[in-house]
Amino acid sequence: MDDPTKFPALCPDLLAPPDLSQLEPTSRATHKSRVLLLYGSLCGRSYSRFLTLEAARLLDLMGAETRIYDPRDLPVTNTVPADHPKVAELRALSIWSEAQVWCSPEQHGAVTGVMKNQIDWIPLEVGAVRPTQGRVLAVMQVSGGSQSFNAVNTLRLLGRWMRMVVIPNQSSVARAYEQFDEAGRMLPSAYYDRVVDVMEELLRLTLLLRDRADYLVDRYSERKAAAPHPVDRL
Repeated sequence: MDDPTKFPALCPDLLAPPDLSQLEPTSRATHKSRVLLLYGSLCGRSYSRFLTLEAARLLDLMGAETRIYDPRDLPVTNTVPADHPKVAELRALSIWSEAQVWCSPEQHGAVTGVMKNQIDWIPLEVGAVRPTQGRVLAVMQVSGGSQSFNAVNTLRLLGRWMRMVVIPNQSSVARAYEQFDEAGRMLPSAYYDRVVDVMEELLRLTLLLRDRADYLVDRYSERKAAAPHPVDRL
């Protein structure tokens, strides 16, 4: 009969049970929360861009520092070297950020190619740097018809794959052409109220996690891979 106290596949000296002291930072960052916002349309009157701008205004009002990446002229993934100026800009902004907002139109039941192309250009890691790991993510979408959640669900999947912390709340704006005035400002509505909810939650979780991110994303598998002669430990 198996002995439940034995773990033949485990490297016991690399196991790290929860340590409450690690969850209380010895110092706290005091700079503004750094938020990168991406949108997924190149249309002249782009509702995903309008929604992203509205989100950035709210974040700025609440004390964040925001940057919005312009996806125009970003080449298709892997068609140019990673030192292309638009690629380098996107990757540098991702590393700079502590949180991100992704906003895509829903097209053919999913996110747009413009949105996916930006995400695909951000790698899981570049050397020892992980451009997205541990960053907080809020997801939003706009639709031309009735309310749908296909795009935000896809963005959640992508965010988890990129090792981001995706917040519970989200925004899905239906009939987006009715929700913005001629200047591109969002009109009062329940949809607008939800955007406020999402941005408030994003900043709260960013402040909660940013001083703890290194500890929270510290993984057994990565400690094992980095250990000297990991196979010999088994």
